[in-house]
This record gives sequence, C-alpha cells and structure tokens, in this order.
Amino acid sequence: MSWYRNTVWFVKGLREYTRGGYESASKHFNPADVEVDVTGRSFLVTGANSGIGKATAKEIARRGGMVHLVCRNKERAEVAKEEIVRETSNQNIFLHIVDISNPKEIWKFAEKFQNEHKLNVLINNAGCMVNNRELTEDGLEKNFATNTLGTYIMTTALLPLLEKEADARVITVSSGGMLVQKLNISDLQSGNGPFDGTMVYAQNKRQQVVLTEQWAKAHRNIHFSVMHPGWADTPAVRSSMPDFYEKMKNSLRTDAQGADTILWLAVSAEATKLPSGLFFQDRQPVPTHLPLAWTCSPPEDEEKLMEVLEQFSQKFKSVS
Repeated sequence: MSWYRNTVWFVKGLREYTRGGYESASKHFNPADVEVDVTGRSFLVTGANSGIGKATAKEIARRGGMVHLVCRNKERAEVAKEEIVRETSNQNIFLHIVDISNPKEIWKFAEKFQNEHKLNVLINNAGCMVNNRELTEDGLEKNFATNTLGTYIMTTALLPLLEKEADARVITVSSGGMLVQKLNISDLQSGNGPFDGTMVYAQNKRQQVVLTEQWAKAHRNIHFSVMHPGWADTPAVRSSMPDFYEKMKNSLRTDAQGADTILWLAVSAEATKLPSGLFFQDRQPVPTHLPLAWTCSPPEDEEKLMEVLEQFSQKFKSVS
C-alpha cells in the first residue's frame, strides 16, 4: 500500500501544498483573525533563526509579543534576532542557544527558563531531515532525537509553566509527509533495514501528530494543535531535499505563507474555538489519514509511544 499512499499524497501536495494551494485557500481567510495585539504574552519558538520559524517569530514580534528564540547556532541566531528587532522595533526578543537533538540540554534550558520567565505559547518548529543514519553523542538516531524526543521533552518540561497561564497553547509544526506513514513503535530509531531519511522524517511527523492528540486528552486547559505548513522554500528544504527543491522551486510557498497557519494558531481567538488536538492546514482542521491508506494505529501503540518517550525523557533528566 505504500505506493498508493505516496502517489495520493504527492497528487494532493501538488494541488494543495504549493504556493497556488495557499493562494487559493487564503481567499477564504479573515485578515482580522491575526490582526491582534499580543503585548504582554510570551511566545517560545524553536528553530527560529531561519525559514518559517523566523517568519513566525517576526510576525509575533510585529504584534507586540515577547518572543523567545530557541536556536542551535549562536551566530545565525544573533543575526536573526537583530533582523527581527530591526524590522519590528520590538525590543522584547530573547535568544537561547539549545540543541534540540540533545535531551540533556533541553532539560537544563527548561529548568532555567521556568525560574526566569512566563510562557503563554510554545511553538515546536525545530526539526531536521538527516538522509543517512547518524547518531548523536547520546547514541540517539538524529532525526528521532530532534523531531520526536526533542519535541516531547521541550513540551513536557514546559507544561508546568504553561499550566499557570490563561489561554495557553502548544503548536507543533509537522508535515503532510506523515500521511504516508503508520505509527511504528517497533523501530523508533530506524535501526532495522535500509535507512530512508525522507520516510524516517515522515514517521517522526506522524509521531508528532500522535503526541499532540495524546497531550490534548491529558491537559484540558492547554490548547494543542499540530500543523502542516505546506511545501515552503526554506533553507532546510534546499539542503535536505535538493532534488525535490529543483523540481518544485518555482511552486514553493514563501516562508511567510508557510508560517501563516502557525501564526493563526498562536494568536487568533478563532483557533481556540476549535477542539484541542487537531491537525491543521491553511487555517483549517484536516484529516490525519488519507482515504484507504490503512495508517490508523491501535490505541495501545499510541499509549506505548508515550510510555517509551517518557522513559527516555526521565533517563536524560536524571543526568542533566
């Protein structure tokens, strides 16, 4: 069935995920949804030094929000911060250097952050697509460490801070690629069989959808959402998917178009009128499975994913 899922997803992508798809969908947007003043609210954006992360941070800053940029590369992050401050005249932009593939670093950061700041909205945007199997210094497969475990630890570590605030939100940036994957808890670190970085990434993005659904059930006073930004022209796409980029570069969305739904989920009142735990594309909730794709997983697998990630999380917390 994988050929069917891949074909349906790609055809759907050509229609909906490109710049043309955004332009069509945006005709139905209400501009007033995001024309809001968020002064006094605190936002944390991971992977904020480039691409849709930076575009999101910039738009929140324009609206008066206090923005915490969590980035891996200090030099690039400082350039991004200067650009955001210069273009928005918002001085409340703070920089934190954290490698999201390093769970001990995330725990140390989160514990310090909780003692010094408040948090209204967490935006899990950082991600990677490594095309060859690569291990971190902790012996973790790098895509899993960044996209799944890093997202899990960052979110769970900051939940106590979010629980203190009214209208708290968590937004995770996933991908439509997850539609071709069924949750696989038997090989979370992709150690069995041939390694396909694109499919590993898609599996991680399926895991993020499951995480969001599970968190929404467990934390009723926080609004959780996960979204697909469409196919955007970002540095990550250019470096990780050069063939795809060359084929599609004239049809890709801009950073700002990719970031639009993240911004809408982060600041609009309309977003939280919808149930927590949904998957969004172009400001609308959309299905998490393709028709006839057989990608639904049993509840026990989804619960097992949470258990395994919690075990990993606590292991690294104890040594951080």
